[in-house]
Amino acid sequence: MSGFNVEEHFPVKGKTIEMPNGATKEVIDYKLSRYACYLIVQNASPARHKSVALGQTYFAVQTRKMELTQEEYNKLNEDEKRLYTRINIKNKNKYLFDTAKKAGVNNYAKFNDYGYKGLYGGETAKDIAKRKGIDPDKEEILDHMGSNELAANLFRITQTDEVIKNNNITGEKNACNTHHMVGQAIRNTIIKVGGTTPEKLPTPEKSIKEIEK
Repeated sequence: MSGFNVEEHFPVKGKTIEMPNGATKEVIDYKLSRYACYLIVQNASPARHKSVALGQTYFAVQTRKMELTQEEYNKLNEDEKRLYTRINIKNKNKYLFDTAKKAGVNNYAKFNDYGYKGLYGGETAKDIAKRKGIDPDKEEILDHMGSNELAANLFRITQTDEVIKNNNITGEKNACNTHHMVGQAIRNTIIKVGGTTPEKLPTPEKSIKEIEK
């Protein structure tokens, strides 16, 4: 757990509860640290628990206060830009998958592939992994992208989330097609302004996991 001692943040505490017949029973309980509460709120489903939704909203506001300005971002080196954008992608993907679930998506791998195919000119996640020379069952392709490629994917994720919500898209097929449409629109914009499409961008020598070590 991020290098922290699990027992320190999730200490087991005995607890006595009363039974319907007047007897008592010892049960296992946990005295959560603030960090443990943070992890639970960030990883639980806001759709199932109102308190989680409120907690995630709070953390989103606090995170926004710590977001970098464009000037600050430009001062980062390539590795720092990759780390910063990758963290943003992890957070935004949670919102996208929650939105997709509400829209009726059950096959998230399929939903993801539609977005990739739109952005990468027909390439699926497995195609991207093969081109980059990585095993998709062991590593995440997003961990093997440079800052520009990550930025394109972050835009794909945030805009798909917005389009599905704003247009009340329902049904897995419609959500997948929307993801593809957004990815393709971003790709077309990159081409129009003279940028480099993501499949032509170089793969960094080090993965995000290696940078974090």
